[in-house]
Amino acid sequence: MKDYLLDLIQHTQSLDGIDLLKIVGTDKETQLAAVAEDKTVIISGSFKNPIADFIGEFGMPNLNKLKIILGFSEYDEHAKVFVTKTNRNGEDIPGAIHFETKTGDFVNDYRLMLKSIVEEKVKTVQFKGATWNIEFEPTIAGIMRLKKQAQANSEESTFIAKTENGDLRVSFGDPSTHSGNCVFHPDVTGTLSRTWMWPVKQFLAIMDLTGDKIVRISDQGVAEIIVDSGVATYRYLLPAQVK
Repeated sequence: MKDYLLDLIQHTQSLDGIDLLKIVGTDKETQLAAVAEDKTVIISGSFKNPIADFIGEFGMPNLNKLKIILGFSEYDEHAKVFVTKTNRNGEDIPGAIHFETKTGDFVNDYRLMLKSIVEEKVKTVQFKGATWNIEFEPTIAGIMRLKKQAQANSEESTFIAKTENGDLRVSFGDPSTHSGNCVFHPDVTGTLSRTWMWPVKQFLAIMDLTGDKIVRISDQGVAEIIVDSGVATYRYLLPAQVK
């Protein structure tokens, strides 16, 4: 259980504005969803194996608290970590995640959110799909180049991505003041005809996550980054930004 929770926290709470998750679990699959407070990132995903303790629909609020608890050295490989149930209207539902040392001398209970409340707070986003103009696996070298340009143009909150001579090039700023650009990924298949802007901070935060990544960008004004952590598959949708 602890490994699942650590993976979940790393791939959600580490992005700014994500502090609440919606979990929908059955005996066949465990799905998750979240939306950043500023709507810059929409997250969905599923674990590769269903989590027996996560059967039901509930919320995981205050993710920073869960991160703190998971970081306690007391909860080592001998600790007991499991979901407790609570009875509501005659039905047993997930109530809290219980943390307890082997000897029971250090205990925490992380309270889960009721289905009725999380459904109001995390609205399901119906993504109807898009035509992906380009798709590629980002390289370490490309990510480092993007980080350097973001550092040099730190006053910019967005960057523009466009294809040029078969390469995906990103650019920052206004040539009339300060600006910079670089090839983010060479020899991409496909072309972009629209010069949408994408949020720098959120894009780079996803690039820093552990796991294999695929980036897809559409002229329809949406980008998708898929991260396979080995434990779960996370999908991050980034709507294009406008000034």
